[in-house]
Amino acid sequence: MTTDILQGDRGRIVLGDNLAVLRSLPDASVDLIYIDPPFNTGRRQTLHRLQTIRDETNGDRVGFQGKRYRTVKLSAQSYADVHDDYLDFLEPRLLEMQRVLTLSGTLYFHIDYREVHYCKVLLDGVFGRDAFLNEVIWAYDYGARTTKKWPAKHDNILVYVKDPGSYFFDADAVDRIPYMAPGLVGPEKAARGKLPTDTWWHTIVPPGGKERTGYPNQKPLGILRRIVQASCPPGGVVGDFFAGSGTTGMAAVEEGRRFLMVDDNPEAVEVMARRFDGVDDVTRVVADPADLPGMHAGVPANE
Repeated sequence: MTTDILQGDRGRIVLGDNLAVLRSLPDASVDLIYIDPPFNTGRRQTLHRLQTIRDETNGDRVGFQGKRYRTVKLSAQSYADVHDDYLDFLEPRLLEMQRVLTLSGTLYFHIDYREVHYCKVLLDGVFGRDAFLNEVIWAYDYGARTTKKWPAKHDNILVYVKDPGSYFFDADAVDRIPYMAPGLVGPEKAARGKLPTDTWWHTIVPPGGKERTGYPNQKPLGILRRIVQASCPPGGVVGDFFAGSGTTGMAAVEEGRRFLMVDDNPEAVEVMARRFDGVDDVTRVVADPADLPGMHAGVPANE
């Protein structure tokens, strides 16, 4: 039974330090946690929003039929992706996540090739090696391609459960995907589709797509929807403590789950507030230390 940490809200967006927020939560109060922590790339991640304007006099680029255009920078959003002690930063947060997960709960830990091996060892220590369920590979095909090595076109998602004997996983709830060779399986199976494996082919969020929020490093809704469908029971609570643009919360809303989104970046919280505008019973909270035990000092996200 999940302790009601949302106090009647359908969802909650919290501006604050995720470690402090985690420490304020009761034991066994979150059914599913997905996190996409900084990848420790050693540089600042920035998304620039640009607009091109027809300008035959001062245009800095040439387009179709030789017409000239000028590029105007509208805005830029960014966050620092540098942690000198990356694993020391993650460990206390992972310990708290393990504590707040329900007995049937699951953690999806999204990382890339630079840190995945070190994080796997750390997660084994926090959850136990027998709690490791899967390594999901999210493969995509977009962006620049180096000719000096095999181009990196995948992320890693490490999946750990609170209790290997009682975790929740509903394969029947997951949207099925087409067979690559439908002629080999017959018309009935081809029409039904197949359950995804541990390798997920899914495009990134297109730069000009309607799903794009303007926040850097945004993850596709389709990836998070699949995670929520499989690993959070109906009516359960989904938590994301590096919430960014709030895609995890949006997937929870679509699938009838409740959500707790936490980020210490005010830009992220503003993006999420706009994204959930129109969704009933979503509260935005500034997690000052005095407010954390009950997290009650909130205002509706659409105000």
